[in-house]
Order: sequence, then C-alpha cells, then structure tokens
Amino acid sequence: MPLALILSSHVSASRVGGGAQALALAHFRIDCMVAPTVLYGRHPGWGAPGGAAVPVEALEGMLDGIEANGLFAQTDLVLTGYFASAPQVRAAARAIDAVRGAPRDREARKPVIIVDPTIGDAGKGLYVPADVAEAVLTDLVPRADIVAPNTWELQRMTGAEARTPTQALHSARLLGKPVLVSSVQRGSEIGVVYADKKEAWLAAHQRADSAPKGTGDLLSALYGAALIDGLTTSYALARAVSGVAETIVAAQTFGSAELPIVTMGQKMKATSPTVRMERLA
Repeated sequence: MPLALILSSHVSASRVGGGAQALALAHFRIDCMVAPTVLYGRHPGWGAPGGAAVPVEALEGMLDGIEANGLFAQTDLVLTGYFASAPQVRAAARAIDAVRGAPRDREARKPVIIVDPTIGDAGKGLYVPADVAEAVLTDLVPRADIVAPNTWELQRMTGAEARTPTQALHSARLLGKPVLVSSVQRGSEIGVVYADKKEAWLAAHQRADSAPKGTGDLLSALYGAALIDGLTTSYALARAVSGVAETIVAAQTFGSAELPIVTMGQKMKATSPTVRMERLA
C-alpha cells in the first residue's frame, strides 16, 4: 500500500496545495498523510483567504505523531509545497531526514522526495516572505530527489533564463539534480521540461486562455504517482502532463473555476493525444 507524506497548504474551497494533491493521489490508490502549513478557506488569488498559518509547534506535533506510529518507515513519497514561515520549512527538512533515516526492509523501495519550491511566479514575483524563500532554497532543495519549480522559480534559483525549452534545460542542469520545470513556453504551446544529467524531455500542449490555480501542485502529485508506478522518465512525464492538461480542459468544459480533480477519476491515469513529447537531450 503506497503511502505519501504531504507538507503543504490545506485550502478548503480551492483545489490547490496538499488537499488537492491528496485527492489526486487517491485515484492511484496512494494513501496520504497531509501535514498542513496553513488552513485557508480559499486560495489567496480570490481575495482574503480566511483561516491562518499553522503554528510551527502544531506542525511539528503532527509530524511527531506520524513518526510515533512508525509511518515514516512506510512512506514512499514526500511532497512539499507552500510554507508560511521559515521554521515550518526547517521542520519539513527534519521530517525528510527522518523519513530517509527510518529503518526499512531491505526489499522496500526508497522514498522519493519531490520539492516544489512554491515561492513565486512570473508577473507576481515573490509571494512568500524572503526568509521563507531562502529557507526553501537552502534547506529543502538540497534534500530533494526531484525539484519541481515553475520557470520563474528556476530562474531565481539559478540566475539563468528558463522561459523556453532550451533555456529551461540549461537552467535545470545548473541545479545538478533532476528537475521538473513547469510553465515552459514555445509559441502557442506550454509545457513541462524534465531534465537530469543523462536525458531531457519536453511534454507540451496548446496553451489555454486561462487555467484554475493548482496546476503545479497537481503536476507534482501526478509525477510522483507515476514514479511510484515504476514508469520510465519519459512516460511518467507524458502521463503527468496529460493529467494536468485534461483536467484544465475539463474545468473549461464544466465552467469550473477550480480543478475538477475528483471528477477526472481514472482519466488521470492515461496519456493524452493532445500532449506532444519531444526529446531535448
């Protein structure tokens, strides 16, 4: 029974953050332990979100409870996302170390750590306090097996442009570890670049006029599910991006302002003919 630990936001009325990721992973029969960093009513993009940040003592207490039940040793996937304070980030770093250090059966799979450095975006700039951004880049990115930034975040981390596929590939390789870069643009297409030291791929589709919030969170969850399923790098990318692309289309079809993650169901497990794969290296 695959098990995921999610350290990110819980937003009651918006399909973003850890809550959205848990819904998506349920389609893949992956159980989730969500340790929320904030408890909001809605995404801040709609206005005042309501709710509040989770005190770091409460977050640490939740993680202590999970560990006390021996569940770190059973965790297959860790996803990190939005943090409200630098102490929360450091608590997440300690949890990642504890997951990695927990005793496992020799035949058990190693946990996969996907860090989405949720710190800012193009046109908005930094949307977390500077000390939070610094903590994410200092304490979490080095612990990641895969880093999943958008192009703006990748550029902030490396100082190199990342808007086009070629730029994203070059910038990603500066990090020295596997990177999943979202919001990469070429002409009328938008897509995701995966790059490691051996290979690089682009999964692209036609850019929508608008899309609900939470696509980056969904991408990380779907890519993590693909890795748990043992898919190759290229097929994992194709399936994950297909799930995001088709969920955006479904939102437009339903006239939904939020990602219809529950409605998508088994469709998230299929590749889409609308997604074009291209090998970059």
